[in-house]
Amino acid sequence: MNSLKRSLGVFLLIFYGVGMILGAGIYSIIGKAAAETKETLWIGFLIAGISAFLTALSYAELSSLYPKAGAEFIYLQKAFPKKKWLGSIAGIAMAFSGAATAATVALAFSGYLNQFIEIPIGLTAGVVLIFFTLIALIGINTSGWVTVVSTLIEIAGLIFIIYLGWRSDQFGEALKTTPHLGTLSGSALIIFSFFGFENIVNLAEEAKTPEKDLPRAILASVIIALILYVLVSLSALALLNVDQLANSSAPLMEAARAGAQEAGKILGAIALFSTANTVLISMIGASRILYGMAKEQELPEIISTTLSKRKTPWIASVLILLTAFLFLPLGKLEVVASVSSLSTLLAFLGVNIALIRLRYTQASKQRPFRVFSFGRFPILAALGSLCCLALLLQFDSQIYLINGLFLLIMVLIFKARENFS
Repeated sequence: MNSLKRSLGVFLLIFYGVGMILGAGIYSIIGKAAAETKETLWIGFLIAGISAFLTALSYAELSSLYPKAGAEFIYLQKAFPKKKWLGSIAGIAMAFSGAATAATVALAFSGYLNQFIEIPIGLTAGVVLIFFTLIALIGINTSGWVTVVSTLIEIAGLIFIIYLGWRSDQFGEALKTTPHLGTLSGSALIIFSFFGFENIVNLAEEAKTPEKDLPRAILASVIIALILYVLVSLSALALLNVDQLANSSAPLMEAARAGAQEAGKILGAIALFSTANTVLISMIGASRILYGMAKEQELPEIISTTLSKRKTPWIASVLILLTAFLFLPLGKLEVVASVSSLSTLLAFLGVNIALIRLRYTQASKQRPFRVFSFGRFPILAALGSLCCLALLLQFDSQIYLINGLFLLIMVLIFKARENFS
């Protein structure tokens, strides 16, 4: 039987979530986000964080209702049983997004590494993807403690940046700025930095008590990240001007160097741990989506095959590795991050809608965690849907084209399969 080992408590689940969120965002896209938001960078993080938290609430309720790997795929299939292709496309989109996230952060890792030693970025990113796929295959417990250590290092680095920024006379000056159109468009990129909490759900079959621990871990990880992000963005703006942040391939390293010359290399080393950690968790989360779909027979059953001793889904992991490689030729970090953001926002929208529908179609089903509502209507899920829609309108045409072609192919494949089954 292709089953996974239950070994994760709430402590490790929170570290997975926080580790994924922190590495994906601050260390990789803060510079590109500053180019859009200018001095309102911290507001961009606040908007993105609130949007993420509203959707995290929906994930928290649904994960307590259906504690299974495959998250978005499971939720949409339960909400729309006569349109199973919706769930299948959402699941594939999230796996696609996870692979794009891994590629994005591997490229960011390369940018920080180049501050120490000149190595072709594409080569470094490829080696990083392969190495952490192998780590993921060793086992969830081993990779879990790798994540704990790396996440503690990430947090220490961010607290160090906050400390440096706090010492600056410019700290807090950005609070006087007012939002503009670039603030919202920047938030569409910044939302990438909060991705990761949804991957906690895909560890449901490796969690000891998923019904209770998944909601706690999801919400705790988003709150921790939001607080750190706002403080770090204020500190970065106090240490560097917007143009310096926007033009740097290692923005937090530059900010640390501005605060204390000797601090730059320390922060650069921490950034390497942080981005590497996110690559690991991205690969794990995306592979569990494919694993969950294969177990439900929406993908070939062979994809759910696990290593006999390690109990890790090796075929799903290899597929995610190959998909991540396909993104590396795009080169530009912000392009790959935006592809991931658009795919994930579409899935987030679907999850919020699924929660609203399930409140009426499965009203009597027990929910250990329940989102605030008026009667049966989950008002926060509706607000989460509106936030997703607003951010979905902020991308460049190139990003819509890449994601549109992918979604069109998936719709045709799953609709054809539905018609012939």
